[in-house]
Amino acid sequence: MTKPDTAERILDIAEKAARTGGYNAFSFREIAAEIGIKSASVHYHFPTKEALGEALAGRYSDNFFKVLGDPQGAEPAELLKRYVAAYGAALKQDGLMCLCGVFGAEIADLPPPVARATRAFFERNLDWLRQVHCRHGMAPEQAEKAAAHMIAALEGAMILARAMGDAALFDAAVARLS
Repeated sequence: MTKPDTAERILDIAEKAARTGGYNAFSFREIAAEIGIKSASVHYHFPTKEALGEALAGRYSDNFFKVLGDPQGAEPAELLKRYVAAYGAALKQDGLMCLCGVFGAEIADLPPPVARATRAFFERNLDWLRQVHCRHGMAPEQAEKAAAHMIAALEGAMILARAMGDAALFDAAVARLS
């Protein structure tokens, strides 16, 4: 395994654990054992768990926005459908929660860099949705409220569906969002 491959594999394993059980659901020792390397090798790529958590939130956010694309790049209705679908895919295809949603729920206990990266995810979401809603004809203050409502509804729908073991509840909860 090359160095970049190892770092990506570390992030993949940590992300899956965190999206299942939160920030405290992974350790360097467990990650190393799953990959078949020494714990020191994990520390080589990510000196601290804080650095790993910050990298996780940053990578998750970047990947999420790659899927969404430019908020000016398509018709607003299509962008909103894409947004809802991105959340749905995380739940239905991956069987996991939104990483930053999980981190957001435990933000008071996160190290400051991880908390900042988590907040940055939500700030980017609010900004992206605000732009889309404004293009859809909403006034800026209405767009702000609609963006917050949409994020809250999607995160809540994920929690409900996961808690009940029924992905159809996600679809029912978000049917009117896009």
